[in-house]
Amino acid sequence: MVRKIIKIDEEKCNGCGLCVNACHEGAIEMVNGKAKLSREDYCDGLGDCLPACPTGAITFEEREASAYNQAAVLAAKGQKPAFQGCPGTKAKAIKRQAEAAQATSPVASQLCQWPVQIKLMPVSAPYFENANLLVAADCTAFAYGNFHNDFISHHITLIGCPKLDDVDYTEKLTQIIANNNIKSVTVVRMEVPCCGGIENAVKNALKASGKFIPWRIVTISTDGKILD
Repeated sequence: MVRKIIKIDEEKCNGCGLCVNACHEGAIEMVNGKAKLSREDYCDGLGDCLPACPTGAITFEEREASAYNQAAVLAAKGQKPAFQGCPGTKAKAIKRQAEAAQATSPVASQLCQWPVQIKLMPVSAPYFENANLLVAADCTAFAYGNFHNDFISHHITLIGCPKLDDVDYTEKLTQIIANNNIKSVTVVRMEVPCCGGIENAVKNALKASGKFIPWRIVTISTDGKILD
C-alpha cells in the first residue's frame, strides 16, 4: 500500500539516537552509528521522532510500504521496558491513566521541544513539520492541573504573556505558520482580559499567513476549570 512514512537521511544523521527514544513504536534502531527505519510496519507515520532530530535528518515521504501493524507493536512493547523518553501515546484510553492514579502519581512531562517562549522560538525548525501547535498563555499551565496530558501531549508548545512581554506576537506567529506545514493550532488562555492579546495574535497570524488551518480556543478559569 502507498502511505506516509518517515525517511531518514544518513548523511544528515549524526548518530545521536534521540529519534530511537522518541519513537514510541520501536520502528527505529541504531545500525553502525546511524538511525535506520528497521520496521516500516511499526511506523505509524505520525512523526513523533521528527521533533527529536537535531539535524533535520528525518522527513516524511509517501511510498509503497507495509501497513502499520498496531498488534505487532503492542506485542513487542510487552517484551521491552516501558518507554522512558518523551512520553505520550496515540490511544486516548492509554494516554489518560485512571483518575485515582493521577491524583497520587507525579505527571511526566510531555514537552517534546525547546525553547518554548514565543520570543525565543525559531521561525523554522524540523519539529514544525506537520506539527500541531499549542499557543498558550503561561499562566494556564499553573491553573490547569492536567495541562501536560490534555494540551502539551503531541503538540509543539509556544508560551507567552502579552502583558508581561509587552509585545505583539502576531508577526512571529505569522512567520511560523506561513513558513511551515502546520496541521492545527490550539490556543489556551486564561479568562482574564489580558489574555485576549495572545488570542488576537493567533487569529491575526492565521489571517496574515493566508492559510486555512483548523484552530480552536480553550479558556481556563482562575480556579482551573475549562470554560469553553
